[in-house]
Amino acid sequence: MTRVLITGGAGFIGSHAADALLVAGYEVRLFDNLSPQIHGAQRERPSYLDREAELVVGDITDALAVERALRGADIVLHLASAVGVGQSMYDIDSYVRTNELGTATLLQALTRRPVERLVVASSMSIYGEGLYRAVDHHAELAPDERPIDQLRNGEWELRDAAGHILDPVPTPETKPPSLSSIYALNKYAQERMCLITGNAYGIPTIALRFFNVFGPRQALSNPYTGVLAIFAARLLNGRRPLVFEDGLQRRDFVHVKDVARACRVAIETDRMNDVFNVGSGQSRTIVSVARDLARVMERSDIVPEITGKYRAGDIRHCFADIAKSRALLGFEPSVRFEDGLAELADYLADQIADDQAEQAAAELSRRGLVA
Repeated sequence: MTRVLITGGAGFIGSHAADALLVAGYEVRLFDNLSPQIHGAQRERPSYLDREAELVVGDITDALAVERALRGADIVLHLASAVGVGQSMYDIDSYVRTNELGTATLLQALTRRPVERLVVASSMSIYGEGLYRAVDHHAELAPDERPIDQLRNGEWELRDAAGHILDPVPTPETKPPSLSSIYALNKYAQERMCLITGNAYGIPTIALRFFNVFGPRQALSNPYTGVLAIFAARLLNGRRPLVFEDGLQRRDFVHVKDVARACRVAIETDRMNDVFNVGSGQSRTIVSVARDLARVMERSDIVPEITGKYRAGDIRHCFADIAKSRALLGFEPSVRFEDGLAELADYLADQIADDQAEQAAAELSRRGLVA
């Protein structure tokens, strides 16, 4: 059987990708350092991992460990990454080491042991602000970051030179990168390093730009994980979800099972050296998502707390144009947001979460990263 090595394979997306690949008949090896921030201090094999998936514990920056993990692998799905915009803005050396040096370590090994295909997880964060349209003449725009003085005044929306509010539209892969956080820079570096190396060494390579992934198995005690998991940890502890700005910023929430399927499709496509958005193709405001989650968790009495504050590295609106993924990969999201939320609520019913959102916000504020 074809063996797929999934770096970061014991994590949220990796474990679901492993499930999808095992069902499709692949042999799966997982490589993961079982980071305490994600997996807890015990660093044990997660109970949700399929027994058929081999787990190799090691760090992506350890060249010898990476070499061992690659032995016998035909395909690499590279998901290993430190995740989180906020934390990346002060834990800079750790993020660069894990995300960029770790990817370089993997690629160095692949120059000696090429594989049939490489798929790397990129991120919507590389876009910075999404694509916009001018209301008066409908021209599409890729605006710069919002000025800090504007944010301090609580003026959240992007405007054109005449002061008119810009209308956000779906963001395609053709939008130029605008890197507004260390994490965004890391993900762009990962994407480009893989595509450059793949092209040079004849390894067909695909980069998948994930939007806001949600679903069961996301680390609830990691305050820098996906926003739905952070909100869930608050609600499980009877606390109000913390929503930055005015809560009307828009994002694209895609279910982890759709993301896992996109990974399998990217492994099996004959496309090469290309990038694809992986999202739902829909947008939702952050505050509406917080309310929807409270409702399905039967905690509608806990209303979101709108902080009116801005975090360094945050952007206003970004949601996916998935036309290219549909046309060239055959990727079509299948999990409705409402169904995904219901599944998440069932998963959360038995979970205990160490809510650290306030500590994380305080750390950012102490460092001057909250306006």
